[in-house]
Amino acid sequence: MKLLIRSFFALLIFPLACFAQKIDYSELIPLDPTVKMGKLENGLTYYIKKNAKPENKVDLRLVVNAGSILENVDQQGLAHFIEHMCFNGTKNFPKNQLVDYLQSIGVKFGRHLNAYTSFDETVYFLPIPSDSPEKLEKGFQILEDWAFNTVLTAEEIDKERGVVLEEYRLGLGAEKRMESRYLLKMMYNSKYAERLPIGKKEILENFQHKSLIDFYKHWYRPNLISVIVVGDIDVLEMENKIISHFSKYKNPSNAKRRKVFEVPNHIETFVAIESDNEASASQVLLLYKDYSAPKAIVNIGDFKNYIEQGLFSTILNNRLDELTNSAAAPFISGYSSYGDTFARNKKGYQSAATSKENQHLATLRSLVVENERVRKFGFTAGELERAKNEFSSSIEQAYNDRDKLNSENYATEYQANFLEGKPAPGVEWTYEKMKQILTLITLTDVNILINDYLKEDNRVVILTGPEKDGVKNITEKEVLEALKIDTKELKPYQDVVIAKSLIRNDIVPGVIVRRESNSKIQTKTLILSNGVKVTYKNTDFKNDEVLFEAISFGGSNMYSNADMKKVQFANAALTEAGFSGLKLNDINKFMAGKLASVQPYVGIFNEGLKGITTPKDLEYLFQMTHAFFTDLNFNESAFEGFKQKQSAIFSNLASQPTFYFQQEFYTFLNKQNPRFNGVIPSAETWLKMDYKLAYTKYKERFANAADFAFYFVGNIDDKTIEEFSIKYLASLPASDKREKAMDLGYRMIKGDFKKVVNKGTDPKSNVLIMYYGDAEYSDKDALTIEALAEVLTIKLIEQLRENESGVYGISARGNLTKVPNESFNFTIGFPCGPENTEKLIASALKEVQNIIENGPTEKDLAKFKEGELSDYRSNIKKNRYWLSNFISSYNNQTNPEDILNYENLVKEITVRDIQDIAKKFLSKDKVIGVLMPEEK
Repeated sequence: MKLLIRSFFALLIFPLACFAQKIDYSELIPLDPTVKMGKLENGLTYYIKKNAKPENKVDLRLVVNAGSILENVDQQGLAHFIEHMCFNGTKNFPKNQLVDYLQSIGVKFGRHLNAYTSFDETVYFLPIPSDSPEKLEKGFQILEDWAFNTVLTAEEIDKERGVVLEEYRLGLGAEKRMESRYLLKMMYNSKYAERLPIGKKEILENFQHKSLIDFYKHWYRPNLISVIVVGDIDVLEMENKIISHFSKYKNPSNAKRRKVFEVPNHIETFVAIESDNEASASQVLLLYKDYSAPKAIVNIGDFKNYIEQGLFSTILNNRLDELTNSAAAPFISGYSSYGDTFARNKKGYQSAATSKENQHLATLRSLVVENERVRKFGFTAGELERAKNEFSSSIEQAYNDRDKLNSENYATEYQANFLEGKPAPGVEWTYEKMKQILTLITLTDVNILINDYLKEDNRVVILTGPEKDGVKNITEKEVLEALKIDTKELKPYQDVVIAKSLIRNDIVPGVIVRRESNSKIQTKTLILSNGVKVTYKNTDFKNDEVLFEAISFGGSNMYSNADMKKVQFANAALTEAGFSGLKLNDINKFMAGKLASVQPYVGIFNEGLKGITTPKDLEYLFQMTHAFFTDLNFNESAFEGFKQKQSAIFSNLASQPTFYFQQEFYTFLNKQNPRFNGVIPSAETWLKMDYKLAYTKYKERFANAADFAFYFVGNIDDKTIEEFSIKYLASLPASDKREKAMDLGYRMIKGDFKKVVNKGTDPKSNVLIMYYGDAEYSDKDALTIEALAEVLTIKLIEQLRENESGVYGISARGNLTKVPNESFNFTIGFPCGPENTEKLIASALKEVQNIIENGPTEKDLAKFKEGELSDYRSNIKKNRYWLSNFISSYNNQTNPEDILNYENLVKEITVRDIQDIAKKFLSKDKVIGVLMPEEK
């Protein structure tokens, strides 16, 4: 199910004004004045906005207000089938020429070029370069062809059946089986219970060609279509292109009415209790459906109500989060929210949770109790204030970055405006109105919402989980009893706020002993008195973002084999104890409205901390970093709570065929590695975890701050970062000791092997072909093996998907690493039908051999280069990319300036280079892993 509350510009909330202002709640919400919206005479709607993020790119979308809900009985799955056909050949781009052309201009199939079909809509995404008139014209030609000129010949339709059936096969499993049963009650007596977008296997195999053609002719028509154009473009020029390409098309004279389908109300409380022996989690859903159709957000009064709903959910979810931090909680995670359901015309209030094993009923009671606690006592003033602060910080960040927003964000907003009438007023308008609205929302406004949410009819309870020994069977009677709560026993929520600061110990600041700078990559470095080195890059990519990572060589490779097995899965629990004497709940309350987070980690050959914040909240990130180095709490009960949650998550994962395969396959590959402890921790593994040892080892890893390199990227003020570095980093414990990445010498098994794992009842398989081993590292070879993977992926898609119709998706991945040992890894992976595994493995290996013998074509190499350079030119203006460069340069002990030469490296790769790297690495031993269904 969709997350119920979707963003209204990411739930735009703003800094509180200190005085109330009068607002006309009947005032209509305007459309963003910076977007050009229009409608052609034939009814086609368009949106055009100039936006230079990313530069020289435009996000084109074709939005069709038609999905699987409009299918006839004999068309189930055909709305989605049409989506496939649009990529397989059109009037101006026959057969595979569409994908071929787009790859030639740097648009990657699947990663950039994509589409989706849902119950009510079908949307096509086409991000293309806007740096040439020819590319823009071709882009609009593609949109036009998708809308009105897709080739639907019998030959092409029948050829695509195999690919669509493979996608259908991907969805098979426990969740699919349980969903098919509970959906009949969730969407009771409605068409939504009968029209899942993927359709029915027997129809996909046997439908008449005319049924597909009819769907396309009836529903792909101008008055159900929107064209969205957002990017680095000229608005008037784009409007003329829309007029030129789309004005000539007419709606059918006998056009079917585009119905809005209802979900009928019911007086019963429907209960669905579904289990499956391959289910990997226990889930609880309590849904209260609205009686009437949703009210559109049209005026400021509607907007105020929308914000109140968001505040309600935020406060209640904060309470649920507090409960999950306790070992006594019967659930691992939970949330409550009001918003969308599967049906466009039906909203509802839902409380959902992932429960611990055999705790379905206790979890359901907990959700009901928390809802009833709100109904009886309401929220507290402190809770509302913190929620407002959270919203205020979020929207302040969005507002500060309003000129840095990516085009796809705007396109998504306009898409929702077209399909569902959601408002799109723009950041500036929202900012001004929200400053006023937040001051006027009272505790009563938020508290009374629960009275409309909760009801004893039109209610659905869904329980899903594993079917296995030791799991108690639940009856419908028990579920209905769990809904009955004696509210006399309820007590008000106690809003206890303890934290005054994130730091409890005195800090003795150090000094800066030296400053350095690098003019090429525009970084500055501070050398502190304790030996800590702080490197930062001030950027203008985003106005309200600062990214951080500190890294040091060492990691768990510094532990003995025995110690490693005792702490591997316990390491993740360390932060659950909190820091500075504060529990997680204390920290979360203190940080409400502050946008800063830090997460320490202990990796295999390194340790470090990762964080994100805003310029305004940068000091909190420094404080957290200081606390994680010096004052991590030790709390056995917090560890126990974490262990229970993780055990509940992992205990049933191995029942899922994919996870079982990974466990068995990698256990096979690592049978000579005494440190390997499994992919999924078992109950026995958890019993061996030593929290105290993990804590001790963590303290050892973070005892010497001078052995870390600290990197910051974002909107950084020199004076501010110097001040915080002196106080919070120069004061950290440090020594002259320096560690290196340690190679323990353990490797996966050598040789040519095939490992078949049987798990699952569905007719589905997975294939993984792996090449790996020691290899001398060079930057050129590292890039070339990535290029090999990209060009091989192109060929694998062409052969195994397009020619053989044997797979839905297939990809190759290759990389070279330098630490802790110089090595390579190259994989080819794809799901398929069990009956086709051997044939498809042979086809994949044939494509590998072809590149070994002949190299790739110049055309495919050019596609790789265009795509890679396009991504690079976009990424080079992102904070995350720069931070990643600093970390990879640290790990590989290379010069971070090399990032500036990346374009030349890409351009210099030749067909011979790729052929040589294929000979070097793919002519060696390989391991083939195959997941097959259980033998009957």
